[in-house]
Amino acid sequence: QVQLVESGGGLVQAGDSLRLSCAASGRTLSNVVMGWFRQAPGKEREFVAAISWSGRSQYYAESVKGRFTISRDNANNTVYLQMNSLKPEDTAVYSCAADIRGVVASYWGQGTQVTVSS
Repeated sequence: QVQLVESGGGLVQAGDSLRLSCAASGRTLSNVVMGWFRQAPGKEREFVAAISWSGRSQYYAESVKGRFTISRDNANNTVYLQMNSLKPEDTAVYSCAADIRGVVASYWGQGTQVTVSS
């Protein structure tokens, strides 16, 4: 069993930055893609970013390219999402996911709220 715990969410103003962290425990997540999804009120969950096991391959939604950066520390089973130039439309609950295949993942965190005021 794998547990994913997110942290780092909060209330910020447009243009500010936040760094989300996702700590995995339970077992080592070897050779799996990890990443982030988000869900805004009244909307479906959407893909934000993902990263390969080696970290060499990264994938981003068009809406966050150039503003968000995903990274991982395999020694500590942690994935990060650096979010810069935040916009009100980035407001959502951000969830960490592991073993991502397309829009499906085997493991999910409980989510952390990010609110961006204008």
